[in-house]
Amino acid sequence: MSQQPEDAAPQPAANTDRVFIFDTTLRDGEQCPGATMTFEEKLQVADFLDAMGVDIIEAGFPIASDGDFQAVSEIARRLKRSVVCGLARAGELDIDRAGEAVKHAARPRIHTFLSTSPVHRKHKLQKSAEQVLEMVHFQVSRARNWVEDVEWSAEDATRTEIDYLCRCVETAIKAGATTINLPDTVGYATPEEYFQMFRTVMEKVPGSEKVVFSVHCHNDLGMAVANSLAGVRAGARQVECTINGIGERAGNAALEELVMALRTRRDRLGVDTSIDTTELIRTSRLVERRTGLRVPANKAVVGKNAFAHQSGIHQAGVLENPATYEIIPRAAVGFAGESIVLGKLSGRRALRARLERLGAEPSDGVLDRLLPRVKAVAETDRSVSDRRLLALLAAEAAPVNGPGEHAR
Repeated sequence: MSQQPEDAAPQPAANTDRVFIFDTTLRDGEQCPGATMTFEEKLQVADFLDAMGVDIIEAGFPIASDGDFQAVSEIARRLKRSVVCGLARAGELDIDRAGEAVKHAARPRIHTFLSTSPVHRKHKLQKSAEQVLEMVHFQVSRARNWVEDVEWSAEDATRTEIDYLCRCVETAIKAGATTINLPDTVGYATPEEYFQMFRTVMEKVPGSEKVVFSVHCHNDLGMAVANSLAGVRAGARQVECTINGIGERAGNAALEELVMALRTRRDRLGVDTSIDTTELIRTSRLVERRTGLRVPANKAVVGKNAFAHQSGIHQAGVLENPATYEIIPRAAVGFAGESIVLGKLSGRRALRARLERLGAEPSDGVLDRLLPRVKAVAETDRSVSDRRLLALLAAEAAPVNGPGEHAR
């Protein structure tokens, strides 16, 4: 069994204010069609995640391909802070391959999973409930032969009979699991259901206080982040997520949304993470470039419109005090772009602010004449660029051709 630093594995944290961030961009995120990354791209993303303060990085699925094995192995060798994790199914070949891949990590973890729901047991595994319990014990025990930090996941936990789920979790804990993940694999749960599932399991299963419980939610019904937060409220202290929410089907819970929800609403949730949030936008843009998956403009936290204001009412408020319409300070997530967008709904205050930023000091009269022209341009162009704005300003400020007539 490998030797690890004393802090190699996250410790049980059900009653603490620390939530561990488990990023699976390089594994679950890459399962999104079209999101495949090269070896070098994976290493670059891993370096960003490590520098940002991600606690656990799931670097890949080592048995899936030689490329995945090599990427996990190299990431395990180069990262010194984050736990490096490899995914494995219940078979010994999977587990041994994952063990080989992470064995050189300063802080290695094997994440092994098995389906537990009736539909998966019958149609995917074709195993009885008792056979699945035997497999749970085997996979965790074998993983413990490689590492001390073993995570076990009950695939499709939210569609599993609660009493049987408790038996599976108890078996995994007795076999040596240090983290128990109860995923909403198909995005089926509501926040209330997810909360209650964790509460029930943690109350009924002996030894629950000795492990970290984890959430892993998919976004099929658009509730991945809400469900993840519900799990945290119930006592889970690890959240599994991806940059930009990429992943299978509709994706995973988005890391940037979870981290900023926990930080912004600590008054309500009572917990926080160790993520350097000023790196969120930079890391989001990197993953966007490396996967080719565009971030929607209205994406929370990292979308280009996340801090944009076009309505004159909103612009006036933000110019007076950003807190009027921004609950997240822009600098907190590394946003350095323009927040005032000149459009057909903009007002004089926003126009003056934009011109002053560009070094102009227009008179009230020029502003009065310029504003309707800006709105007219925005009707067809949707917004007005700095270059176009300066051209309009130059036309309005030009010498008159005759009494009461301005150059056009």
